[in-house]
Amino acid sequence: MTTISGKISLKKGKEHSIQRFHPWIFSGAIQQTEGSPADGSWVQVVDYRNNTLGFGHFQKGSITVRMLSFEKETPSADFWEKKIQKALLLRENSGLPSNTTNAFRLIHGEGDGLPGLIIDYYDGVAIVQAHSAGMHTDRKRIAEALSTVFGSTLIAVFYKSQPTAPGKMRDPQQDEYLFGMSAVPHVVLENNMRFYIDWEEGQKTGFFLDQRENRRLLGEFSKGKKVLNTFCYTGGFSIYSLQAGATQVDSVDASEKAVELTRKNIVLNGFNAETNGCYAVDTFDFLKDKQNEYDVIVLDPPAFAKHRDARHQAVRGYQRLNSEAMRVIKPGGVIFTFSCSQVVDRQLFYDTVVAAAIQAGRQIKVLHHLSQPADHPVSIFHPEGEYLKGLVLYVE
Repeated sequence: MTTISGKISLKKGKEHSIQRFHPWIFSGAIQQTEGSPADGSWVQVVDYRNNTLGFGHFQKGSITVRMLSFEKETPSADFWEKKIQKALLLRENSGLPSNTTNAFRLIHGEGDGLPGLIIDYYDGVAIVQAHSAGMHTDRKRIAEALSTVFGSTLIAVFYKSQPTAPGKMRDPQQDEYLFGMSAVPHVVLENNMRFYIDWEEGQKTGFFLDQRENRRLLGEFSKGKKVLNTFCYTGGFSIYSLQAGATQVDSVDASEKAVELTRKNIVLNGFNAETNGCYAVDTFDFLKDKQNEYDVIVLDPPAFAKHRDARHQAVRGYQRLNSEAMRVIKPGGVIFTFSCSQVVDRQLFYDTVVAAAIQAGRQIKVLHHLSQPADHPVSIFHPEGEYLKGLVLYVE
């Protein structure tokens, strides 16, 4: 059984959101705390009448409890195995893994009922990221559950939470193998295309799995076109464009490491890294002297805002970026533009792109509204889980 370290009693009326399965309990909703729960420990949550609402991870701060179970019974010893098995079943029902794709997100935080936990699966290797004290504390139990669920197909479990765990728990030494040993470099398949994955040194877990379906869509617009992939990271969009028959693809990223990995992925898939330019340069600097050169442009920047205080500055950044792309693209060109900033919602992003179109003075048509794929599910009770927004724009 799971060890429960305390009890959280909610104020009258504050139980309603939990009864609707919203997974966060804010500090202002708490009437009383019994026991002395440490950050990362499990607590029981009750309403003002002492009725059990569920159990979750405790952490001092604005979000004081992240709910992991809405059952009245204390979570059993096989809690983690059951959660991971349920998440895997969702992926299997959506066609993952398959003969053509063996990399996918296994656990997507609140979307899988495990707030604070991300697990990406790369053909036998699971990369675990903790975004809460509780997931950091339970990391070894999670690794054991992964081993139980995947059995002999599991090669390694790498814990990579130095950038994501709560501040006081950040320690570069904590990025470690909880199971198995280093398997870098590692090659995975995505829609029959091959990619090197480096979870030890790369950004996030090593690859951006959330763009898989959007990369596939880009291919439909790339045949016979000259394509620019900005903020290219490891070249995901670039490879899809080349595979679909683009005449040339230029890839741009400020990181030399990212650009070098893009080159390697281009070669890995049988294309020429010399005739398809790879540039380690700031995107705005690259666009500055371009005009009517590209038929398709991809704008997939990192999150311009990770908290609400930075939202205004982020909106200005998105507007400037989109306006520049609209200015330089050929007439009849197509722009794939994205925001992964959770604090910039879908409507605000759309309005920002409208402002960019006005600034650029171009006629724009929206062809597609884009989001994250099925292995990045959003709980209907936690709409905050939708973070990836995208538009496909036709520029006259």
